[in-house]
Amino acid sequence: MTKAGTPTEQTTPVSVFGGPTALIEYGGLRFLTDPTFDAPGEYPRGNGHVLTKTAPAAIDPAELAPVDAVLLSHDEHPDNLDHSGRALLAGIPLTLTTRGGAARLGGTARGLAPWETVDLPRPDGGTLTVTATPAQHGPEGCEPVTGEVIGFVLTAPDLPTVYVSGDNASLDVVRQIADRFAPVDTAVLFAGAARTALFDGALLTLDSTRTAEAATLLAARRVIPVHFDSWGHFTEGRTHLIDAFTAAGLLDRLEPGAV
Repeated sequence: MTKAGTPTEQTTPVSVFGGPTALIEYGGLRFLTDPTFDAPGEYPRGNGHVLTKTAPAAIDPAELAPVDAVLLSHDEHPDNLDHSGRALLAGIPLTLTTRGGAARLGGTARGLAPWETVDLPRPDGGTLTVTATPAQHGPEGCEPVTGEVIGFVLTAPDLPTVYVSGDNASLDVVRQIADRFAPVDTAVLFAGAARTALFDGALLTLDSTRTAEAATLLAARRVIPVHFDSWGHFTEGRTHLIDAFTAAGLLDRLEPGAV
């Protein structure tokens, strides 16, 4: 069984560090998702809300080098980009994120609209493509409150497809992505059934049952759940994920070392 913070032995190595933060090695490049390395404590979220971090990351950011690019689903919430994560961005050649996030962050941040693509050179002389995908961080119509969010798909002619959901609560969004990219080899799905006082406690990310449904829609060979631990507003964790994937007959797709 692979432990958090160590690469898997699958086609696409993925290391999970807690919360939404993972390192994906793809096409000779190293992609870091939503960097969060601050210590446990209380962090303002905006609109008078406070999020509580309950556990430290499984790695010190200084141990990560080199990172070629950050895949940042959004910059406005501390459970997706914290103080340490922001400091880390300054030393990374490229941060792909929302259009608004790129304007706020400046530096090497590049904003992408849903379905916009960027081609990146690979060390072997080839290229890979990053496609920004839609994400809905709450119930329909949530964007004025929760802000703009995107996910990402990594593709190359000679490599399996990798999907990173970002903070998304909508299976309709997953269906749109599946229509374009399924079957997906590796799905990094933000789970945890995140809830706050917003929208009367409605889901802000997928719950465990919907995470399993997303795996089916994407025809994902392999699912790596993130964003289900280390923060107090995650209402479902490891046991819920195992139970949901078992009930759906998909336990063999759930990455053993990530839960």
